[in-house]
Amino acid sequence: MTTNRRKNSPIAEALLAWYDAHARELPWRVGPKAKKAGARKKSTAPDPYAVWLSEIMLQQTTVATVAPRYAEFLARWPDVKTMAAAPQEDILGQWAGLGYYARARNLHKCAIAVAEEHDGVFPDTEEGLRALPGIGDYTAAAIAAIAFDRRAIVIDGNIERVVSRLYEIDTPLPAAKAEIRERLEKIWPEKRSGDFAQSLMDLGAGICRPKAPSCLLCPVSKNCAAQKAGTQENFPVKAAKKAKPNRVGAVFALMNTKGEMLFERRPEKGLLGGMLGLPGTEWKEKLNGDALKSAPTKAKWQKAGEATHTFTHFHLTLDVYAGTAPKGFRKSADQQWIKPNEARVPTVMKKAISLATV
Repeated sequence: MTTNRRKNSPIAEALLAWYDAHARELPWRVGPKAKKAGARKKSTAPDPYAVWLSEIMLQQTTVATVAPRYAEFLARWPDVKTMAAAPQEDILGQWAGLGYYARARNLHKCAIAVAEEHDGVFPDTEEGLRALPGIGDYTAAAIAAIAFDRRAIVIDGNIERVVSRLYEIDTPLPAAKAEIRERLEKIWPEKRSGDFAQSLMDLGAGICRPKAPSCLLCPVSKNCAAQKAGTQENFPVKAAKKAKPNRVGAVFALMNTKGEMLFERRPEKGLLGGMLGLPGTEWKEKLNGDALKSAPTKAKWQKAGEATHTFTHFHLTLDVYAGTAPKGFRKSADQQWIKPNEARVPTVMKKAISLATV
């Protein structure tokens, strides 16, 4: 009897064997040791909710930063239905400090879609996952592979680096993505797709690092064209970055007699959408006119300093003004008084608050 099942490539075999012995212990992962210890037990299968939550949190954020925050999220919302039932402002508040706040809004939208349209069960295909809010090609592939062991080609920054070095791909990123995918298609195994994806991620994170890769410890060094040529650190080739523009603005830290500070929720759309922040001006290339005209009230405003922060596409400098609420001041409906150390705000606002409360 013949079979059409294709044999694993030498690279896949070597990486899976290495992963079995050296996989990172991560709170959202069911590693090979756990799978082996609980073979055939449903409890050892990866939880799609946990995989989805971790993948959304890990976008543009390090494992070290995400690990404790992931535990907080899971403790507060242990499954997709409890997250779907939560107010969006609670999700945004819990997300504070993780950046890229559109992810938090889409996290909530996705939870609602899974709970209401799929009865709390995540789709198990890339196509089905891509139809959910906030899930793009990479995240759909990662969930399909890791949670459901679908043969889905997963490509993140670590995997781009590993494959670029294995094959000395000299096309600059992002144009090289197509060639990287073609190479992976040829070596990606039919089974243990999720383990293979995570083996590549772990290899890139711990051994095939951007600088000073540990090639002597690499399970596929003999297959690596860049290692043979001594050109490892030349890959991946990246297109020259454009200089980030600068923007400026002003924020106002207004205190009351109870030691509370005035906050307001930012518009739903736009950067930091839906997050709490200090009242302030728009962020532009330059401030036009007197910034104090945008203050929430007339007060004896004192400049407390400048808060600087770098976003993905620009550098921001905020003039921070501090003042005390005058007698008779009344906040608007979208504003609230909160103790400064209790406000769940994004990092740039934390910097501003710190200047205003020295």
